[in-house]
Amino acid sequence: MPLYEYVCESCEHGFEAMQSLSAKPEETTCPKCQKANSRRIMSSFASKIVGTHKTGFAEMKAYNMHDERMDKFNKLPPMSGMRAAPTEANSQPGPGESW
Repeated sequence: MPLYEYVCESCEHGFEAMQSLSAKPEETTCPKCQKANSRRIMSSFASKIVGTHKTGFAEMKAYNMHDERMDKFNKLPPMSGMRAAPTEANSQPGPGESW
């Protein structure tokens, strides 16, 4: 069950409550004044990963995908057309042409 932080609208008391996900904030009673006039506030959370998850799994997957793509790229046939090296004739604009 998640731990939520609340602030009572009546007495401005801040408190925490462990509730189910379906619990409504307006039905939560304040432990100080016992009124059901609370609002849930945003707070940070912590999670605990249980199981076979390894740290850096997403990074390892990205590197593996990159390696697979590079392997496929290396298997492509070489390009048949090559650019001609610039020469004096093809590197200068002709008469009436501009860059």
